Amino acid sequence: METDLKLKLEQLHQRVDALKDQINTEEATKNAFVMPFIQIIGYDIFNPTEVIPEFICDIGTKKGEKIDYVIKKDDEPILIIECKHWKEKVDAHNSQLHRYYHVSKSRFGVLTNGHQYNFYADLEKPNIMDEKPFFTLDLANLKDSSLKILEKFSKNGYNLEGILDSAESLKYIKAIRNEFEKELKEPSDEMVRMLVNRFFDKPVTASRLVSFKEYTRKAFSNSINESINFRLKNALNINETIPSKAKEEITPIDDPKDASKIITTEEEVEGSQIVKAILREILPASRIAFRDTLSYFGILLDDNNRKPICRLHFNSSNKYIELFHNGKDNGEKKLIASLEDIYNFKNELLATMKNYE
Repeated sequence: METDLKLKLEQLHQRVDALKDQINTEEATKNAFVMPFIQIIGYDIFNPTEVIPEFICDIGTKKGEKIDYVIKKDDEPILIIECKHWKEKVDAHNSQLHRYYHVSKSRFGVLTNGHQYNFYADLEKPNIMDEKPFFTLDLANLKDSSLKILEKFSKNGYNLEGILDSAESLKYIKAIRNEFEKELKEPSDEMVRMLVNRFFDKPVTASRLVSFKEYTRKAFSNSINESINFRLKNALNINETIPSKAKEEITPIDDPKDASKIITTEEEVEGSQIVKAILREILPASRIAFRDTLSYFGILLDDNNRKPICRLHFNSSNKYIELFHNGKDNGEKKLIASLEDIYNFKNELLATMKNYE
């Protein structure tokens, strides 16, 4: 089901991208984007006992308050959904979802703008919706791990206990990761003191602390970059040995001070794997190298900056592949909707190799 679910969600994402500029209201967002999503996860949008639009939730003295959708299974509400216009941010602080949650009897709530879906639960206090979602599904960035979680919300795969078992770990792993990433960018005094006190037996003065913070930042950066390089080289089957001529021609791409800002993403790794698969027809894997930069992920021949194969521009909402089949000084950017679209440029990538013969 996972493959089928991914295909349908990718098609929905293409629909959202194609139609969004013509969608001018929240109601249109619901009809064009959210209802198809509900249908994709298996619920009958034409069955008013299963998918109930404009469900009335009386709150105290307020009568007739409505939530956009309530999904029921075995006549029990399992999911409440509030929709926003596709241009709006899905911020639960200003939503009605908080108010509706405790009277709906559902354990899960969803806030969506049609392309991002934030899933909430009551992990911190019973019957009170958490401030932050435990799971976010972004149609523009579908991951296998996200699909597995979404399957548990589908009609055929709904598993209340399974969701609750994983919800807490998802929520707190995400929170810990956010704090960890903050420390990587700017180590806190607490973190620096904790690490330094393990090997430095003198008092950590204010001036020493400033120096150790910079040392810690550099240590984090070096460790992560070395780990990424090791994993990527293994994934791409790249040997440490590079032809001597190529070594002479290698020039640095980034200023060392920017190294800590570079984050190699899972999509960039997957994209480079696809390029490698295409070029393996004519080229040994040992000649395919990579360099990640602040603005793009570069794939090179012989780790030589003067022999670019292509560049992956994945750092914005739109993804591009930059091709060099017309020469290394004439990069041509092409918009791609998904990583699989890279296969469409097989001829151009092979033509680039001929330029370096």
